[in-house]
Amino acid sequence: MDTFKETFVVTGASTGLGRATVGALVDLGHLVWATVRTERDEQDLRDAYGDRVRVLRLDITDAAAVRAAGVQVAEAGPVNGLVNNAGIAVPGPLEYLPIELFRRQIEVNLVGQLAVTQAVLPALRRARELGKSARIVTIGSIGGRIAGPMLGPYHASKFGIVGLTDTLRAELKQSGIDVVLIEPGAIATPIWQRGTQSADAAVEQLPEIAKQQYAGQMARARENARQSAARGLPPESAAKVVVKALTSPNPRPRQLVGRDAKIASFIARLPFGLRYRLTAGRA
Repeated sequence: MDTFKETFVVTGASTGLGRATVGALVDLGHLVWATVRTERDEQDLRDAYGDRVRVLRLDITDAAAVRAAGVQVAEAGPVNGLVNNAGIAVPGPLEYLPIELFRRQIEVNLVGQLAVTQAVLPALRRARELGKSARIVTIGSIGGRIAGPMLGPYHASKFGIVGLTDTLRAELKQSGIDVVLIEPGAIATPIWQRGTQSADAAVEQLPEIAKQQYAGQMARARENARQSAARGLPPESAAKVVVKALTSPNPRPRQLVGRDAKIASFIARLPFGLRYRLTAGRA
């Protein structure tokens, strides 16, 4: 029977940073509960990692499924860390964006993060009762420090994540549960391809005047997404930061990842007028 060092939960584990984090934790001898949405993704994880990964099939916006998963995890034993990684990027001009698309963005990237955290906290508290470490690591974005055109829903969700994690950090301090926010720049993951596909679908719902008024900004946003997919940090590199945040004795509460994130962080500290001139959309 396998003996694992510690146990972790990772959401959004099918591709990109989530999948790389699962692999890095497994390589270190840990047991991972991994959430995915499709049968194919579940089978891929099982084929790759066998019983070192326990797969949870769920959509983090399904409150009942999330609660049930939390009970399943807690009944299996204590959990030493949760990685809130699942997320999407909904693009489009806020003036004309269908409100249901904005709501979906917030449900996945913000509400879903809290729902999962609530569901896993009993297992994290159990680890603390046993004298073990317990930690929540949430994947934010440099897009939670500085905003630009055409990704308003995404920025709103990531700015919200900052408030969510800061509050959780303050509230859970007395329980000895650390809360860490990872703020990457561009990572070469499928989120950019999915974002482009979402943009195509969103554009179809826009009135013609929106396509005329925002044509230049939408074209630049599409090109930026293409460059991010091509030049972004490898997921494996970002996963190392996540694993260190989960396992090091005293992790920094907020951690920038990538050169572009550090540059954007500098811009975010500039006087408001100058920052807004730099980030304004161009026709």
